[in-house]
Amino acid sequence: MAGELAANAVRHGRVPGRDFHVRLTAPLGGDASGTIRIEVSDTRTEKRPALIAAAPDAETGRGLYLVSRLAERWAVGPRSGGVPGKTVWAEIATETKPSGPGSGSGPGPLQRPQG
Repeated sequence: MAGELAANAVRHGRVPGRDFHVRLTAPLGGDASGTIRIEVSDTRTEKRPALIAAAPDAETGRGLYLVSRLAERWAVGPRSGGVPGKTVWAEIATETKPSGPGSGSGPGPLQRPQG
C-alpha cells in the first residue's frame, strides 16, 4: 500500500521543484497489536484521487482500488502544517498470536478481520 500511494503521489501529485512526504506509523513495544498507518502527502491540492473502474485490459488504474480493498480505512484530506497539498492515508490492523508454550513467538502476520 505504501508503494502504491507513493507511486500515485509521484505520478499524479507531483509539482516540479517540490517533493512528496511519506509517513509510516506502527505500534511499538512487546505487544505489536494496533494499527499501521501509511500517509503520503503531495503538494497538488486540486488533483484528488478517485476510485475508478479500470478496463480488464488496462495496464494502470487499479492501485487505489487495491488500497481500498486491503485497508481497514483510507481517505484523503488536506495536508497538515498549513502547506498546500493533500494527504492520502490508509490503515491496517495488526494482531499478535497468544504467547505461551506451543504458540510460537513474536507477533503474527498482518491480518484483516473477517466479515
